[in-house]
Amino acid sequence: MDQPVAMAYETITVEPIAGALGAVIRGPDLSQPLEQQCFAEIHDAFLKHLVIFLEDQDLTPDQLLAFAKRFGPIVNYPFVKDMDGHPGITEIIKTENDTLNFGGLWHSDTTYLPKPPLGSMLYARELPPRGGDTLFANMYLAYETLSEGMKAMLAPLRAVSSASLRDKSEGGARSRIAAQTGRGQNVDQRDMAADHPVVRTHPETGRMALYINCAHSSHFVGMTQEESRPILQFLFEHMSRPEFTCRYRWKVDAVALWDNRCSHHYALNDYQGYRRLMHRVTIEGDTPV
Repeated sequence: MDQPVAMAYETITVEPIAGALGAVIRGPDLSQPLEQQCFAEIHDAFLKHLVIFLEDQDLTPDQLLAFAKRFGPIVNYPFVKDMDGHPGITEIIKTENDTLNFGGLWHSDTTYLPKPPLGSMLYARELPPRGGDTLFANMYLAYETLSEGMKAMLAPLRAVSSASLRDKSEGGARSRIAAQTGRGQNVDQRDMAADHPVVRTHPETGRMALYINCAHSSHFVGMTQEESRPILQFLFEHMSRPEFTCRYRWKVDAVALWDNRCSHHYALNDYQGYRRLMHRVTIEGDTPV
């Protein structure tokens, strides 16, 4: 299926950063209420490019939340306490002394929930002098480039996502942040699991995308982990092919929004000895189909 044709933009400028996905949007001042046409154009660019970046945004926490709420209701991340006084904002911190980072593997967010988020918004507050980029990958392309035989095999399958799988693969980085913020220590990760279609149809674009990830997907429904592993491993490697990806070099006061329904992301951990602080907002999604 061809990519949707974007509208002719009048209030924003869109600069793609790679062939696969990703674009910088220039023009809007998110500290001010957005006119409906401007928001509609931003939303259109979001659906077309999967991840968008709005730079040089001097925002209060309330202004960040107000922009995020234009896309949908805000939901809490289950393992990390919200920012004091600002429910809905999670502080993602890596200190000078931490060796592990948060989100340091290919994934889409919280697929162990029955209704995974529509998307996540990240606002850069403090950055290392170098490093700390984020990679993104296009799951439409990952699906569309599979063979017809593989597509037919995957079509009826559902995969189980588990919250406990990710913290092991990250080396406990999520547990460290939960302990620092005082939230999540009493949550039993084994109880947080859900199964979703391996191939989901995007509710807004109608396009089909692979919907598994190495952070959370443990096995296919009706199969053992051992039986599932070879197929999952092939798909994990396929989904992160360089031609499906883009890389963003963060700037202080940049806002990113990615579509969790059709993209993956990977936070690089290449800035040891430096501090990095991001504000994250999670937007409510729906049940994948």
